[in-house]
Amino acid sequence: MKILVANLGSTSFKYRLYDLEGENEQMLARGAIERIGSANSKVTFQSARGDAESVEPIANHGDAVQSCLDQLIDPELGVLEEAGDVAAIGFKAVHARNLTGVQRVNEDVLVAMEAFADVAPAHNPPYTKAMRMLAERFPNLPLVAAFETGFHRTIPEANQRYAIPEEWTTSLGVRRWGFHGASHRYIAGRMAQLLGRSDLKLISCHLGGSSSLCAIRDGKSVACSLGMSPQSGLPQNNRVGDFDLFALPVLLRETGKSLEEILDILANQSGLEGLSGAGRDLRDIEAAAKGGDAKASLSLGVYIAAVRHYLGAYLVELGGADAIVFTGGIGENSVTIRSGVCRDLDWLGVSFDPVANAGGVPERKVSAAGSRIEIWTVPTNEEIVVARQTRELLASSS
Repeated sequence: MKILVANLGSTSFKYRLYDLEGENEQMLARGAIERIGSANSKVTFQSARGDAESVEPIANHGDAVQSCLDQLIDPELGVLEEAGDVAAIGFKAVHARNLTGVQRVNEDVLVAMEAFADVAPAHNPPYTKAMRMLAERFPNLPLVAAFETGFHRTIPEANQRYAIPEEWTTSLGVRRWGFHGASHRYIAGRMAQLLGRSDLKLISCHLGGSSSLCAIRDGKSVACSLGMSPQSGLPQNNRVGDFDLFALPVLLRETGKSLEEILDILANQSGLEGLSGAGRDLRDIEAAAKGGDAKASLSLGVYIAAVRHYLGAYLVELGGADAIVFTGGIGENSVTIRSGVCRDLDWLGVSFDPVANAGGVPERKVSAAGSRIEIWTVPTNEEIVVARQTRELLASSS
């Protein structure tokens, strides 16, 4: 079964094509289309038969998918006999009102996603717009939404609830939903393979432009740092993270800005970017800090402190851990962040191998031989998780 996994932005379409047959999982091709809506959209394509890059007019996401399908059946570089060989498009969807799991995209699903457009403003609007367009343009091609919140529905109710009126939770869906589910699900499965057992207590640290920690017991999520929205939890690259909402009246009164303007600043001009003034890419912030920039150093300290806060909470929640796993662009690549998060934890049985932590293959153990809790860096693969979930949904409904 050939599954196309799509990652959408407001002006971008990135994809991977997988062939899933039994336990065999092969990525056949990948590509990206950027600057959708422009006469000069950048189109890239990679397969085992070669690479291609071009500039074309791509008016909308429908044209982007058509371009993708044309690439996949290209006689020179393509990997399919015909476009109809694609069984479905799977989307790493983010959020929907009182809806989660893996869903065949229909009007009910789209309405539920649109109801939470203001909760996930960077994600839901481009997804629903594109999904509606694709459903109309390719009516015979199944669209599947694998929601990031699905993995976290095993979290105990007490860990999901806010201390708010009951009906706000049950009727309006205001709860700690958790996100990055595909990444944390992959880490749970991969660590079970690496350590040869499934009864593990893991803390998955997905650290990147968007970051979260997840406590995992026996392959299931029991806590996640992200809450009602992707704006919560750890400081993100340009999003605030945890924030006292009763600061809003002060900001409204003293700045003269509207609620919408304040929320936009919190969602787009805050986080590491707002703290550091050195941009939103951690590599730039680390470079500035090494150069003596005090604001950049402070932003790294705030980020590390937030990760350690949740790490400590989840060690208590799990009653210890078998492994702490770093994934995502920051988690895998930043020696500074890993070292800062795990500093002074030898008393807890968390000790680095300094050589392994400094570099090596992407998937590796970086803890010392005597460390009671292992430390790993493991590249995540959210796309293969979405492909598997899409296949399972299609198989269950056939």
